[in-house]
This record gives sequence, C-alpha cells and structure tokens, in this order.
Amino acid sequence: MSRSAPYQPLLLRILHGVSGILVIAAITTGFLVYNTFDRRFGKLPIPAIGEIQDIHGTLALCFLLVLPAFAVYSFHAGYKRLLQPDSLQNLTVFGRPSWWVSLQRIANTLMLIASVLAVISGRMMKEEWLPSGELNHIWYFFHLGAWAIMVCCLAIHLLMSSKVGGVPLLISMFSLKVRPEDSPTKWSSRFRSWLSNFPPNLRVQINHLMENNLSLTIIEVIVLVGIFVAFILPLFFSGNE
Repeated sequence: MSRSAPYQPLLLRILHGVSGILVIAAITTGFLVYNTFDRRFGKLPIPAIGEIQDIHGTLALCFLLVLPAFAVYSFHAGYKRLLQPDSLQNLTVFGRPSWWVSLQRIANTLMLIASVLAVISGRMMKEEWLPSGELNHIWYFFHLGAWAIMVCCLAIHLLMSSKVGGVPLLISMFSLKVRPEDSPTKWSSRFRSWLSNFPPNLRVQINHLMENNLSLTIIEVIVLVGIFVAFILPLFFSGNE
C-alpha cells in the first residue's frame, strides 16, 4: 500500500464494505422493482425480472441486519465523518477544502437518516401492493423518497471521497493490510474490555457529543430508535395505512 494512503480500521472496512454492497444492490433492485410495476416518473427498457420484488426484499432485510452495527460505529468511532457543528457554515465557502469535506459529512449523515426511512417504509409495505397496481400508498411514497435521497447521497459520498482523499483514500478502503493491534484475534479481548467499561465509557461519549455536537447526538437517537422501530413495527401492523 502506498505510504500516502491512510490506514482504515479493519472493522470499518468490513462494515463499510458490506453495507456499501448491500446499499448499492438494494438501490439497484429497488429501481428494477419501480421499473417493473410503476414507471410513472419514467422508465428504462429493461426486461422485467419475475422475482425482483423478493430479491429486493431479501437484500433490504440483510441491510437492516447490518445497519445497527454500522450506525453505532458511524456515530462513535466514525463520528468525524458525519455532521459537525461547523458543517453548515462551511457550505458558504464554496470551493475550499472545508466545503468539500462538509458536503461529504452532510451527505453521509443524510444517508443514515434515509436508510432508516427506507427500512421502516419497506417493512410497512405489502408485497401485493405493486403487482396489483396499488401505487398511492403513503408508505410506498416514503420508500420512493428514501430511495431518491440515498441515490443522491451515495453519489455525493463517492464524488467527495474522490475529491477529498483521491486514489489513496479509495485504496485504503479496499486494502487487505491489517495492523497487529487491529487483528481480529484481538477483537474478543477488546470487546470484553469495552463491556467492562461500558457504563462510564458510554457516559463520556454521550457527554462529549452533547457538549460538542448536540445536533449529531439528536440524529443518532433518531436513527437508532428508527432502526429499532423497523424491527418491531411489522409485529404490530400489517402494513395498512
């Protein structure tokens, strides 16, 4: 690996890679579902795939299972890549490095929020709605909106990553290099240590975020509660509006 390439923690690379693959796959199959059953906002001449709705649902469920770990990691170990107190202010200085970085941080944060909206609305939809032509359910509109936001944020994330970090950053996310202290063999001991210090560590992190980045703390609560809701809502509702 090039010396100029930053080192990315192995857990970040795994969570980022798995989440990224599932997001791109879900976005792609989501469009194919739309292109098969809806098409009111435009369409592409792509042959319909009979089981595309089931494929999309399976990928979305896999993403939901990974999302809690990725969200917790993002809001704590990776919080510097998310919304910062000066992010909105930096958007007024177009063209400067701080503008590009802030735009990426905002897009990353919006993608987490849109992901929660996507999994909640997707879980609340009924499989028979689209095949039967029922295209005006509120949950379906929420799902379409979340899809559009995720597409835009993903594009910004990729473009800004290339702009801010260039090739070295992209290489670092796919690198197989593992530092000794970052080895999976150390994860169990580090996890036990983290559990033993969980209450004080959690308080310190929460206090730090609330004192320095209250907005991100509020967003974290919204995202984590939303993920929990995505898991339990189908137990209480059948998807009726």
